[in-house]
Amino acid sequence: MSVAAPTLIEHVRIIDPARSLDAVGTVVIVDGHIVAAGTDALNQGAPDGAEIIDGRGLLLVPGLVDARVFIGEPGGEHRETIASASAAAAAGGVTSILTMPDTNPVVDEVAIAEFVMRTARDTAVVNVFPAAALTRGLKGKEMSEIGLLTGAGVRAFTDGRHTIADPVLLRRIMTYARDFDALVMHETQDAALTGNGVMNEGLLASWLGLPGAPAEAEIIPLERDLRLAALTGCRYHAAKLSLGESADVMRRAKQRGITATAGVSINHLSLNENDIGEYRTFFRLSPPLRREEDRAAMVEALADGTIDIIVSSHDPQDADGKRRPFAEAESGAIGLETLLPAALRLHHSGAVPLSRIVEAVTAAPAKLLGLDRGTLAPGSVADMALVDLEAPFLFSEDRIRSRSKNTAFENARFQGQVLRTFVAGRTVFSESDRSGG
Repeated sequence: MSVAAPTLIEHVRIIDPARSLDAVGTVVIVDGHIVAAGTDALNQGAPDGAEIIDGRGLLLVPGLVDARVFIGEPGGEHRETIASASAAAAAGGVTSILTMPDTNPVVDEVAIAEFVMRTARDTAVVNVFPAAALTRGLKGKEMSEIGLLTGAGVRAFTDGRHTIADPVLLRRIMTYARDFDALVMHETQDAALTGNGVMNEGLLASWLGLPGAPAEAEIIPLERDLRLAALTGCRYHAAKLSLGESADVMRRAKQRGITATAGVSINHLSLNENDIGEYRTFFRLSPPLRREEDRAAMVEALADGTIDIIVSSHDPQDADGKRRPFAEAESGAIGLETLLPAALRLHHSGAVPLSRIVEAVTAAPAKLLGLDRGTLAPGSVADMALVDLEAPFLFSEDRIRSRSKNTAFENARFQGQVLRTFVAGRTVFSESDRSGG
């Protein structure tokens, strides 16, 4: 593959939380790497033949790192392929994705992980890192070969949508993962307590006549997991929290010195149970959308660092899976293209500082996964997103690059548009090219 041409972006606001940098300056890219990025970057002069971009009034951030992306390939390519997911990611300023193992076959062996990596190298325009299953076949019965998979380059282990019920097995997995410094990412939704619940248990569920899932279905497994993480000393990550009380539990665990981190989906920072309205199935999610008080508590937990990262929880479902009665519809929503603009709502409202938002989708997930991404430091790979913070746009269906259209932000109005996305210095998305394809 040919080397990307040199690029110089001048007069641009640079936010690089990994270096605590927020300043107007210049970024110079040569051979796919950042040569300089800051207020004094022009002192060395522009490279010969460089493309010069005027970044006046624009924002440059590290390429986003999305640590929770479900795809269809292999086995469910009608919902999403690695190629289509990567195109959607690029349009959202996301340059690295961690894919979940819930495929057919499950990513629980080295050969399947290598298939995902190989397919990504051949078809994806962004970086794709497959997570592997904690248990064989996601069945919660037998531990996967964590050592072999780590040796093959797997960055994290998770059972995706599934929660391991057996605490003895989970303790064994955590102990084994600790020895390989492997990250255990775990969904905290007790299937037995959730039962047939399809939305948050409460008054609204009763009004709609829908079975509810109690808050305890998330809190109890979270508390158990944190105690096991303390017992084993493993690196533990609560994949997707949604409750104010869950944030309180995580906050206390961190205060006790437990090696634990937590994520939240952009859906649970932006939406609440009232958005379900008249049984709108695009809002059937797992965990379910919660009360407004919980959404506000999650925003506060993000701001104070209790919640470490924001994920899209991109989960493509085809039309047949969503065009059903609410209780029978598949759960999940796509989110790669709306992760950043939806997060920027928190900046525009003054709820969370812009630098903290950028950190939660760049430096923090990169550090969590051990990736050499998420920064604009000189010498790093030139994965970046150029953003117009003030540009308004309507997220209509014709904008969606994912194969599936099940967005929780259908026809939402956003302020903050990705204009151009770079991976290793190459432009992999440009808003100016959208009308042409």
